[in-house]
Amino acid sequence: MKKVQLGNGLRVMIESIPGVRSVSFGIWVKTGSRYEDLGNNGISHFIEHMLFKGTNRHSAKDIADRFDGIGGNVNAFTSKEYTCYYAKVLDEHLPIAVDILSDMFFNSQLADEELAKEKNVILEEISMYEDTPDDTVHDLASSAAYGDHPLAYSILGTAERLNAMGSADLRGYMGERYRIDNTVISIAGNITEDVLALLEAHFGHFDVRGSDPAISAATFQPNALFHRKKTEQNHLCLTFPGCSIQEPNLYAMILLNNTIGGGMSSRLFQEIREKRGLAYSVYSYHTSYADSGLFTVYAGTAPKQTQDVYDLTMELLNDVAAKGLSESEISRGKEQLKGNLILSLESTSSRMNRQGKNELMLGKHYSLDDMLTRIDRVTLSDVNDMITRMMEQPCAVALVGANEKVLSGIGREFVVSNSVEAAAGE
Repeated sequence: MKKVQLGNGLRVMIESIPGVRSVSFGIWVKTGSRYEDLGNNGISHFIEHMLFKGTNRHSAKDIADRFDGIGGNVNAFTSKEYTCYYAKVLDEHLPIAVDILSDMFFNSQLADEELAKEKNVILEEISMYEDTPDDTVHDLASSAAYGDHPLAYSILGTAERLNAMGSADLRGYMGERYRIDNTVISIAGNITEDVLALLEAHFGHFDVRGSDPAISAATFQPNALFHRKKTEQNHLCLTFPGCSIQEPNLYAMILLNNTIGGGMSSRLFQEIREKRGLAYSVYSYHTSYADSGLFTVYAGTAPKQTQDVYDLTMELLNDVAAKGLSESEISRGKEQLKGNLILSLESTSSRMNRQGKNELMLGKHYSLDDMLTRIDRVTLSDVNDMITRMMEQPCAVALVGANEKVLSGIGREFVVSNSVEAAAGE
């Protein structure tokens, strides 16, 4: 892996993998719902959609036809802190992928007719998301943990805000966020020596510069939110403070998550699903941001069992906090984490994603050996200190279900979430 800069200063991450015949190419931009406000929430995701809707040289159908015609894949995604436009193609077709994606990046028309159609597409996406309560509850969990901080904003935005946006809004936002200092090119695969000349030809004219206003760090708030929806199950999230991507003890948190709810052998899965049969889906996950993080437990269960699932989860977490994990759990977790890491790096897409995200968000990179060493260095004490820190204050609670009667047993004062209802149009 190597880092180079084009003549204009644009950062490029390159990893040559001679033994493959594919290349993954990505344009990473530090923009997402975290950088939005209440007036333009959803604009980063809207821009991501619109960049596929045509340029002066390529219509939306042309873009799809060109990639289908070479057997390649092209797509994009928006998160809370970054957006990525990417393609995976045969090595011989990399010039085509770079040409089309750079044209989309610089020359998208953002035509009013396409804007109106794509608004409707995203409105359908919002409706689809709201029709899936086991997805909706995770947005609700972010709101419960972060309050009105932008990290709690929905990536999709809301219907009202989306309908108010025009092409001038999108162009203005792109002028603020789509800058050289906020952009990284990442390539991994079977790459020839002329790749830098190819990138210079397509990105060398990029000259949008500026600086970011200061952004505030999110403060964890143990709120409790309820969203009423006709469902057969209650969908419950319990959220605790986690680690940022910068924290030295991040791997301790990841190991803790694996043991608590990261797989079929985890304590949550074995206790709640296998032993008691109280849920089909129960798991935990950890989300890291630039300056904060969240550890979340999710379970979907029948209303009459929600209280039992809540009590068992809290009992399990308190037991871990009081007694700690065992050496065998840490050892098994390390091997699981190392295996997942190594297997994930066997594709050009994973390698492109890793180096693009690391350069954009961290500005530094670790070799595979470095990461394996960091995992091996995590001690039992590190992991046990993490659960103690995590449980120092009450958790945030989010619940999506048909009836609030179950809330009385949880012993928290819940607030009905207006944000989720607005997104649902209910």
